[in-house]
Parts: sequence; structure tokens; C-alpha cells
Amino acid sequence: MKPAIVSTEGPLRQAVSAARRTGKQVGFVPTMGALHAGHVSLIEAARAANGFVVVSIFVNPTQFGPNEDFTRYPRPLERDLDLCVGVDLMFVPDVATMYPLGFQTVIQVKDLSDILEGASRPGHFEGVATVVLKLFNLVQPDRAYFGQKDAQQVRVIQQMVRDLNVPVEVVVCPTVREPDGLAFSSRNRYLDSDQRREATALNQALEEAEAMIREGERNAAVIERAMAEHIAATPGAVLEYGVAVDADSLKPVTPLKGTVLLALAVKFGATRLIDNRIVKC
Repeated sequence: MKPAIVSTEGPLRQAVSAARRTGKQVGFVPTMGALHAGHVSLIEAARAANGFVVVSIFVNPTQFGPNEDFTRYPRPLERDLDLCVGVDLMFVPDVATMYPLGFQTVIQVKDLSDILEGASRPGHFEGVATVVLKLFNLVQPDRAYFGQKDAQQVRVIQQMVRDLNVPVEVVVCPTVREPDGLAFSSRNRYLDSDQRREATALNQALEEAEAMIREGERNAAVIERAMAEHIAATPGAVLEYGVAVDADSLKPVTPLKGTVLLALAVKFGATRLIDNRIVKC
């Protein structure tokens, strides 16, 4: 059975309040739709730990840059609903609901938002942080679920929750991959057959870098050069960044120590893919 759908604040709050009156905890999975196995894993995790599960679908315009794919971002709502097994409520607002006339407030998580994805996509994380905080305030969940594939997004949200005393537990779930290692992403559908075949290079480069660290390499420049060389040898792939950084601050650290984030952003034609690994030194 498909979940109930609401699109405005009043019915959303009423449904969540009714669940709480019966003693249920609320798990929340915020998405932009175009759901895939990665999203399903988040829903399953939410279902396992909470009595009431809310999934939002909102393609957030404020996190897209002027040359990005907001207008063509896929919106297969009926297919998405079919994947929401075990979900109690879908929140599917429109832009006017989330950003009413006169909206002026932006949430900025400094430092974490300015590097890596933030340097490549100025304003992106302000859009992410703002919409996530609004969704947290609307749903008021006990726990919210995010995928490790968007590692920097996770750190930005964790920092925002800590700094602003938001009473939500941020649960980070492992990246889900296709059989050949490519991380599930809504943007994978933009790849043609050749690009799809070559896109496995991201996971391969990360695997090689992880192996180097486990074998004792602690020079970040050596690790980053190895990832760059792997991508450079991949037909059609253009490296945007490939880094080995501190997993908490997302800043360079040499020699590598503690918990390290290996992160890649690679373009295949007009399609931009990201992937990462967390490695303990």
C-alpha cells in the first residue's frame, strides 16, 4: 500500500502529532526524489528504528547553481511512491510552500561549506542547510537519515545540528553500490552506455587509494596523485577534485592520521559524479 501524501505544513504536523500521541518515535528521510536503492536503504534503517517514518520529496532550487540541472532533474513521483515501502507519510511540498513570498533567511555553515563541493558549487550548501533545517522544523523527527555518499553534506548537517542545538539525531548510513561498484545516484541515469561503463573508475580509484593507506602510505599528495592518474587514464573522465583530507574538518592533513576522507568529483560530459571512502589510519 502506498503511503499517505501531504503537501502543506498543517496536515504534516497533525499526522506527526497523532503518531507521537501513541508513543511512536519519528524517523525522517529527506530526499529530492528520483529514488534508488540508496534511498531505500535509508528508509529501511528508519523503519527499523522508529514507529513512524516520514519521507520528503522536494527538488530544492536553492541548492542548484545557475548552470546546473534543476529544470531537468528527474521527478518520477509515482515510481518513487512504489519504492517507499514501510513509509507512513510522504511530505511533497511545492516551492511556494518551502519558500513563500518574502523569504529572506539563509543558513550558512562556514568553513565546511566553502571547500570541495562548496568551492565547485558556490551557494550549494547554504541551500542544503536552509532546506534541511526547515524540514527538521516542519517534521520534528527524532532521527534523520542520510547517506555517506554525500559525505560533505553529512558533515555540514551534523555541524548545523550541533551548532544550533537542533534536537535531531543524524544517522549516517553506508553508501549503496551497484554490482560493479558504482555508487547509486539519481544522476547516473544521465550517463550514456560508454560513460556508465567508465564511471566505475571512481570506485576503483578510491579502492586503490584506500589500499595504499592500509599498506602504510601517509603522504596525502601521493594518494591524491594516484587517484588523479587513475581518473586521467579513464576515457571521457574529467577530474574536478580528488583529495585525502581529515574526515571531520575536511581540511588537508599531512601526514595522514586519524580518520581520513577520500573524496572524488568527476565529470563525464555534462554529468557530474561524486564518491568517497572513509579510512582509518
